[in-house]
Amino acid sequence: MHPPEAVSPEDPAPAHLQRWRLVIAYDGAAFRGFADQPEVPTVAGALRLALARSSRMSELPGLTCAGRTDAGVHARGQVIHVDLAPVPFDGVGLARAINRQLAPSIVVISAEEVPGDFDARRSATARSYRYLVWNAPAPDPLFNPLSWHIRDPLDLRAMSAATDVLLGTHDFRSFCRRKPGTDPAEPIVRRVTRAKWSVDQGPEVSDIGQGRLLRFDIEASAFCHQMVRSLVGSLVEVGRGQGNAATLLDRLRANTRHRAADPAPARGLCLIAVKYA
Repeated sequence: MHPPEAVSPEDPAPAHLQRWRLVIAYDGAAFRGFADQPEVPTVAGALRLALARSSRMSELPGLTCAGRTDAGVHARGQVIHVDLAPVPFDGVGLARAINRQLAPSIVVISAEEVPGDFDARRSATARSYRYLVWNAPAPDPLFNPLSWHIRDPLDLRAMSAATDVLLGTHDFRSFCRRKPGTDPAEPIVRRVTRAKWSVDQGPEVSDIGQGRLLRFDIEASAFCHQMVRSLVGSLVEVGRGQGNAATLLDRLRANTRHRAADPAPARGLCLIAVKYA
């Protein structure tokens, strides 16, 4: 099988193909990110091969996702679109066919036929991410694959106050890894509609005793590269007493990554949902 050359997955679906919208979940630890890369395991690479087998296409179909995730980042509500040859089953059957090949590393939660002009990336109006921090003296073997372990006691009230600074429309150059070859003076503007820290009080957490599972939820019109992980890294610094809301606001207005905190580890980050009009 060879990648298609004539049709971009971001173009309207050709007349002889049917466009599908898939909501997928995956364990990012098993892959070197979402985007297809030669000779390394990626989410897109595994999906394209499974989709080609299920639809009996001679070439690997192109696909488009709502938001590319880095190596180690997980997803529970990633959305993709893909153009396939007619298949002899409905969305439930397509999801079952893919899951037989890829689960549990990649799971299709739902699949449905959509109009040919639906675009998983361009049609999206918002994305939601969640970051987990295990705040305890000792690591937890069950939470470790999905969270960042912080031994130092964190001031959740200070972190929440600093988080309020992020709401609204801002230039996030201080918290984004710029694409090579782009102009450093060009703003990277994003609109954050929701950002909040909370403590997960589920039974599996409350029974442990010492330790808190902190949850950072953020929703924005779009995100730039490493934006959420960079924000979490800076907010954890605030929780450690190394800054406050004013410090974060100054960093936001600086429009440079100079002296910025290191991004939080990838394993704590998960793409939760994508919204469409």
